[in-house]
Amino acid sequence: MRFYADENFPLRTVEELRQLGHDVLTTLEDGRANRAIPDEEVLRRAIELSRVILTLNREDFKRLHKKDDKHAGIVICTEDADRFGQAFRISEKISEFEDASGQLIHIYRPSK
Repeated sequence: MRFYADENFPLRTVEELRQLGHDVLTTLEDGRANRAIPDEEVLRRAIELSRVILTLNREDFKRLHKKDDKHAGIVICTEDADRFGQAFRISEKISEFEDASGQLIHIYRPSK
């Protein structure tokens, strides 16, 4: 899957997703980090690039999805210190979709 990780998404999880075979572009690599870019603009950029958003910013991206579901997909995650586990759960869940377009996909940290 082709992902676009927003600036707050954990780099370690990005690296693990890449090890699992996913194409992940970060906002830093895209020259858009540390610029306080609004979420609407981050989503617009992901749409331009035909990439699924990866974010921990659940509430704002839920709101954006409800406003307009014409996007390549949004994966919203809970904070999880187990970066490998988080990447694995994302990879497993996204594999359920032939096309993530218009989907809001929730990835939860397992309860203890």
